[in-house]
Amino acid sequence: MKLINRLASNVHLMFRRPAWTQYAALCYRFSKRDGALEILLITSRDTGRWVIPKGWPMKNLTAHEAAAQEAQEEAGVKGSVDPKSIGEFYYRKALEGFAIDCKVQVYSLLVKSHLHSFKEKGVRRLEWFSPEDAAGLVNEPGLRKLILDYSNRTTPVPTVQSAGKG
Repeated sequence: MKLINRLASNVHLMFRRPAWTQYAALCYRFSKRDGALEILLITSRDTGRWVIPKGWPMKNLTAHEAAAQEAQEEAGVKGSVDPKSIGEFYYRKALEGFAIDCKVQVYSLLVKSHLHSFKEKGVRRLEWFSPEDAAGLVNEPGLRKLILDYSNRTTPVPTVQSAGKG
């Protein structure tokens, strides 16, 4: 009976169109070793699958600010977020007994610092990957394409070679 009550109270969510919108941050950095682009993935709280930080719109925050806030809360990273979206992808979000369609608007965020303490520390696993590895680990085809497209248009940072004594 509890499940039926939940479904009845949320039936409007199942038939809502268009898809619900979320905002996400594609967090990236350049390797200090070779200047290569690296993408930050985190695990979802429920299934443990690899995702990027994302969430619902937030009152008094623009879309890109909300994406940056999600990156801080979920991954403990801060940096420069681009106010122009790099793209979007779609997925089905499971909610207590049913699923809804979500459109995720993605903003790039150049990571400049890592926080020692953040809201979801210990709840998620965080790891840096090459764009190719990150794309291979995410389940959503649209996110996979977005990661690869972004890596193809992002120029690696040249590394400075140390001058040896000669």
